Amino acid sequence: MVTARTLRSLSLLLIVGCATSEVTPPPTIPPLESIPSVEAEAARRRVVTIVATNDIHGHLERLPDFGGYVRILRRLREHDGGVLLIDAGDMWQGTIASNMDEGATGVAAFNALGYDAVTIGNHEFDYGPVGDRATPGDDDDDPFGALKARASEAEFPFLAANIRLAAGGSPDWPNVVPSALVERGGVRVGMIGVTTEDTLSTTIAANVRTLAIAPLAETIATEARALREQGAQLVVVLAHAGGECDEDEPTQCAGEIMDVVQELPRGLVDMVAAGHTHKRVIAEVQGVAVVETGALATGFGRVDFVFEEGALVDRIVHPIRDVCATPERGLSDCEPGQYLEANVTPDPRVLTAVMPALERARARIAEPLGETRATAEVTRDYRAESALGNLLADEMVAVHPDVDVALLNAGGVRANVPAGPMTYGALYEAFPFDNLFATVRLTGAQLKAIVAENLRGSGGILIGSGFTVQATCRGTELQVTLRDRRGRPISDRRTLTLLTSDYLATTPAFEGVDRSAIAIEDGEPVREQIADHLRTAGGELDPASFFDPAHPRWELPSARPISCE
Repeated sequence: MVTARTLRSLSLLLIVGCATSEVTPPPTIPPLESIPSVEAEAARRRVVTIVATNDIHGHLERLPDFGGYVRILRRLREHDGGVLLIDAGDMWQGTIASNMDEGATGVAAFNALGYDAVTIGNHEFDYGPVGDRATPGDDDDDPFGALKARASEAEFPFLAANIRLAAGGSPDWPNVVPSALVERGGVRVGMIGVTTEDTLSTTIAANVRTLAIAPLAETIATEARALREQGAQLVVVLAHAGGECDEDEPTQCAGEIMDVVQELPRGLVDMVAAGHTHKRVIAEVQGVAVVETGALATGFGRVDFVFEEGALVDRIVHPIRDVCATPERGLSDCEPGQYLEANVTPDPRVLTAVMPALERARARIAEPLGETRATAEVTRDYRAESALGNLLADEMVAVHPDVDVALLNAGGVRANVPAGPMTYGALYEAFPFDNLFATVRLTGAQLKAIVAENLRGSGGILIGSGFTVQATCRGTELQVTLRDRRGRPISDRRTLTLLTSDYLATTPAFEGVDRSAIAIEDGEPVREQIADHLRTAGGELDPASFFDPAHPRWELPSARPISCE
């Protein structure tokens, strides 16, 4: 093909030749076939766009609009590469619409979106056996039944490289593999899935007691080397393990996934799609792009990898993109606007997948809980005492008034309750897990030890009802005093009946208590019994009556974790 530039060069040579008496030899002109065409240039340059999500937790209402973004990106990459769509776990558990069919609608939506792979998060184990029970009722119940059913329905692999059997070996579950190798836009991409080492302590013990979790860094390195040997030009890790960055210093990040990446040999992995901590993270660790997109389908991550003649030459990490202009709203109020100069419209295939479940759940969500009404928003806090945590702990005691004290874990409280008439949907969003009541017979000394250990930790705070806590540092020693409802000190020797959930009662927090002292109630979940009580009791819920920052139930010398040094 003779280009305009070539013609201009030849014309100049003719002009110069006519203007001089001595003819200057023309420069050597490359053969026409060696001049790169636009098509050849595009063929040498390929772009792989990685789109990542995490911790969607059953928020199906936002997936059609998210699908609109994905369609735009796929059109963008039609001629110069491809799109890889991945999720870093905790996909289905968390909303009525998703939980009604144990995540089946979520899988159908992911199929419609065209996900390429997902990893298994700790909450993928929450449904337990197929059916109404969240934990096995007898030896015939498969604790992984619901998870295996969802994996078998998926048109994409579930990646779980570090989930092992406690007895040895890897689980033989349908469509669950350690890693996968795919081709996108002429580039071979390897994907590895891992889950946090906290998995066994952050889901109900009855469902995971036969599992073990292998170290993340070692597992990733082994799988990544194998993928490179198979020809992977790009290696991406889907990790249900996350981190957190300082709001004032965004480059200062810490957490499990940051530590893991630090341990990896440099150059072995190109990107980590992270999750679990529900934070928005964009970081570079040891040359690896680490992206975490928050939670509840409010945003997605995007990283473009540019290849020329098969070699990676550039990487572009984009800011986390909000799916909706007002992320806290639902499907009907979502206004995504434009993306890449194109209007974002809901993906009709995803709408078709999710609308039946959303319609089924609508009436249940709007159901009023009697005359109960919140006078203001009742807020939660993961690491500190909160009005909502105290309210739910008090409701537990109201359901079982025969107990002395109650304990609830803040990690089980997931969303604020809005002001106004209390609905079943609001309670469900705040308390979505199907935990059962458990009673524990223990001494005051044992309860004190449980509280003190929690105060020294940085995870979710424990929430108490029926007693108060006063903690002080005396030298290097943390001293804890417990008082009952009347303000009297609780003796170390006093025997107490404590009410909690089957989840919390089977965590390491209670490992100092004899197993025979723990009784799990076989009945309705805690949430359902609280809902029944609120329907009957009615009345106004004033957040200030449940938590007064000036007079907290737990008086602490500092924010957790408390270190007396």
